[in-house]
Amino acid sequence: MSRLTVTSVGVQALLQDRGRSGFAHLGVGQSGAADRTSYDLANRLVGNRPGAPCIEVTLGRMAFTVDAPVLIAVTGAHVAVACGNRRHGPNAAFAARAGDTITLGPATEGLRTYVAVRGGLVGRCVLGSMSWDTMAKLGTPPLRAGDALRIGGAEGDWPATDSAPLPAMDTRSMKLPLMLGPRDDWFCDVTRLADHEFTVTADADRVGIRLDGPDIPRCRGGELASEGVVLGALQVPTKGRPTLFLADRPVTGGYPVLGVVPRAGVDLAAQAVPGTRIRFMPFRAQLNGNR
Repeated sequence: MSRLTVTSVGVQALLQDRGRSGFAHLGVGQSGAADRTSYDLANRLVGNRPGAPCIEVTLGRMAFTVDAPVLIAVTGAHVAVACGNRRHGPNAAFAARAGDTITLGPATEGLRTYVAVRGGLVGRCVLGSMSWDTMAKLGTPPLRAGDALRIGGAEGDWPATDSAPLPAMDTRSMKLPLMLGPRDDWFCDVTRLADHEFTVTADADRVGIRLDGPDIPRCRGGELASEGVVLGALQVPTKGRPTLFLADRPVTGGYPVLGVVPRAGVDLAAQAVPGTRIRFMPFRAQLNGNR
C-alpha cells in the first residue's frame, strides 16, 4: 500500500476535496478547496477523477516523502518545487521515485498551493468529504510532521498533458465581479464599489477576508434576521469592514449581503494576501424572460 509521509509543515497544510454538500440545514457548510480552479487543475495534471483529495498548503514550506513511484502536480500559489535533487516548475506534473523527498519553498506570489498525487490521498471521511472545515472542525485534521496518508485509487485516464502554461499570478491587485443583491437596496451608493479600492487586511482565513476601504453607508435602519450565506457573499456590518466569505463560511449571517462574487472570482480572492488591493465590478443579473 503506497503512502505519502509528511516530514515538515509551515503555516498550514490541509487535505481538501470538493467539500460536503447538502448539509446546510444541519448547520454544516461545504468547505472544500478554497481555490477550486487550482485544485481541479492539479487533479487533471495527474489524471485523477474530479474530486480526488489534494493537499492545500498555505504560504508554502512543506516537505513529504513517498514510498513508491508516483505522479505529482503542484499548482496555485507559486513555490519552488524540488523532488530529490531535481527542480520542477509550477502547473506541471512530474514523476517521483520511491524514497524521494518533495519540498515546497515559501510562496512568492499568492497564498494557497495545491499538491495532487495520482490516485488521490485518503484521510478521514466525514459526511462524504475528507476536507478539513476550519470552522466546524470536521474532516481530516491539519497535517503535521509524521502524518502518513494512503495513496488512493481515484486515478482516471492517463493525463493528456503534463503542463499547463498559465500567466504569472499577480496578487498585488485584483478585479472581482460582484453580482448585486439580495440586499443592495439597503445601501445608498453601491457605485463606490467600482470607484474605490479595498485592501485585504490581516484578518483573513478560509472563512473569509475582511477588507479595509471607504464606508458603504446604509440608506435604511434596522437589522435583518439571520439569512443563508452563500460562497462569495460580501457581507457589510453596521459599522465596520466588509467581509468576503470563502470556503469555510458560516451557513447563516445577520448582516445584509450587498452582493455575491461568482465562483471564478472567489478562486482568485482565495489567493489574496494581506495588502492585496481589490476593486469590485458590480453588475445585475439578467433574468431570462423566456418561459
